[in-house]
Amino acid sequence: MGFLAQLQGWKGHGAIALIALLLLVAPRLITAAPLDMLDGEQSRSLADPAEDSGANFPGSAFFYAEGAFDPVPGVATVQSEHVLGLDEAKAAPAMVFRGLTGLDSYRALNCLTSAIYYEAANEPDDGQRAVAQVVLNRVRSPLWPNTVCGVVYQGSERTDYKCQFTFSCDGAMARMPAAAAWVRARRVAGDALAGKVYAPVGLATHYHTLAVRPLWSSSLQAVAVIGAHIFYRNPGFNGTAAAFSDPYLGRETISGPARTSWPARPVQPVEMLATPYTPPAPTPAPAAPRTGWTPAPSLQPADDGLPESTIRPEYRNSGRPLI
Repeated sequence: MGFLAQLQGWKGHGAIALIALLLLVAPRLITAAPLDMLDGEQSRSLADPAEDSGANFPGSAFFYAEGAFDPVPGVATVQSEHVLGLDEAKAAPAMVFRGLTGLDSYRALNCLTSAIYYEAANEPDDGQRAVAQVVLNRVRSPLWPNTVCGVVYQGSERTDYKCQFTFSCDGAMARMPAAAAWVRARRVAGDALAGKVYAPVGLATHYHTLAVRPLWSSSLQAVAVIGAHIFYRNPGFNGTAAAFSDPYLGRETISGPARTSWPARPVQPVEMLATPYTPPAPTPAPAAPRTGWTPAPSLQPADDGLPESTIRPEYRNSGRPLI
């Protein structure tokens, strides 16, 4: 009661409102104080590196997951600015991919350039060379087609977006390539086809971006993280150099994605196909209307019980068809 008496003794109600505001704010100030009083080293140790906006990007949480990208103990791996080796990288066998004809070579270069551009246009050279090596590794493996274009556009006829390289069936190729980026991807493709092996990716035949984690990734051996992709090789014999011995056929029969729908052709009966075709007789052009022309009785509108038209006779047929 003494506290209330003092409040009543104060002049006006402004003081009561001020005290009520302080009672609401004071707990917040008290609970926040210990965090502000932490020393610099301790506060930095509590910070989550994944929350650093400068180092965050889609899929970056993988890098901060404990044990997610630990290299195999005792195995020499490649480590550089854009490469995080996870397993020993055994370079793929070197080979020059030369088409049987100039057209075959052109198609192989164009198909590989498309794969590099649409899969890794914004990647550093390491990332683009890794994608190119995966394509060529598949060409040498018996598990995939033995042509560059066959590997790149495998499954492109599917409509469920489950083609081997998503860009070939998801509509990405409808976008016009940027000229400078296309030239860069073409240079990387030319070097790869000329026999320049990219060793850090090893014998990898699969990869995916850091933003996804497909179900098949757990059944393969991770080789390296290069740029924004994780690369994998097959386990067992299919992941050894001996499995990459198939020759390059050199005959590129396709040069782009398969068509998912073809125009329907009318099916004619057999007897119609045996009948000689006779063009229809030409339809005579209608005669020009005459002044005061009225349609034939068969074309006269039926009597609908409406009152007689008050339009002048020479204008009554305006807008009516001639036949």
